[in-house]
Amino acid sequence: MKTTIGSALVGLVWLASLPAQAQQQVEISLELPVIETAQYYRPYVAVWIEDEAQQPVRLIALWRKEPDWLKDIRRFWRKIGRSDTELVDARTGATRTPGRYQLSWDGLDDSGQPVPAGQYTVLVEASREQGGRSLQRQTIQWGGNAQQYTQDAMPELGELKITLN
Repeated sequence: MKTTIGSALVGLVWLASLPAQAQQQVEISLELPVIETAQYYRPYVAVWIEDEAQQPVRLIALWRKEPDWLKDIRRFWRKIGRSDTELVDARTGATRTPGRYQLSWDGLDDSGQPVPAGQYTVLVEASREQGGRSLQRQTIQWGGNAQQYTQDAMPELGELKITLN
């Protein structure tokens, strides 16, 4: 019993000693809207974080089917897709049906290292065969106070909500 309580106290002391940004979390709530059309194809969606220099920091999610169509997610393709195939393969998941999806970012980069406090941008890009393309971006202050943002729906993406706790 003493060991368990002692271990728990050590864990709490360690957690309390971490910098504020290490305890922060970015919650991303994105929506894939229902699109009424004769031929509907699920969109390819990429969600990632860029730093102030517009360099990719962390690939959060990539939903796709065929790799040939990744280049249609244009900004994602230019920034990450064409140059980091191992990362793309590691983070790829299946395309999703219309609905609301929850993702999060823990402040780590793609190497698993904590990012420094500063300004970052959350990007959500979607492209659909025989459909359109949408790109939503939201600047956040990592290492700062709690923040909440909401962006209106676009043709291929529904409402986007980003919360930094």
